[in-house]
Amino acid sequence: MKVFLDTNIVIDLLAKREPFYKHAAQLFSLADKMKIQLYVSALTFANTNYILLKERKPEEAKSILRKLKLIVNIISLDDKIIGLSLNDTDFRDYEDAIQYYSAIENGIATIITRNLKDFQKSKIPVLTAEQYLQRN
Repeated sequence: MKVFLDTNIVIDLLAKREPFYKHAAQLFSLADKMKIQLYVSALTFANTNYILLKERKPEEAKSILRKLKLIVNIISLDDKIIGLSLNDTDFRDYEDAIQYYSAIENGIATIITRNLKDFQKSKIPVLTAEQYLQRN
């Protein structure tokens, strides 16, 4: 099953943010066991690097991102995704629109995020990590 991760889930794992770390780690464990396929936007790598650099040295941050790259599939941003995101008035947060259309345009069935309210008009299921794990 293909699952799209919002940036906050990735940061929950890498920064070990409690109380969210446990569920994020379980998702990545499922991917490691090849029970699910995790997808992220290329934007997630840039945003995650920015957050990691607040507490780590640049080479440490890159090392962490290299390991992340082994587990997730990265969706490129393209003209269509950017265009759809810019023109969608249902999203208050432009970054969320980019995440949403990255998933939609790549045929991904579910988005996992901690910000459910930001995806209220989604045409595909949007769940927290905990909700996803309880259902599967």
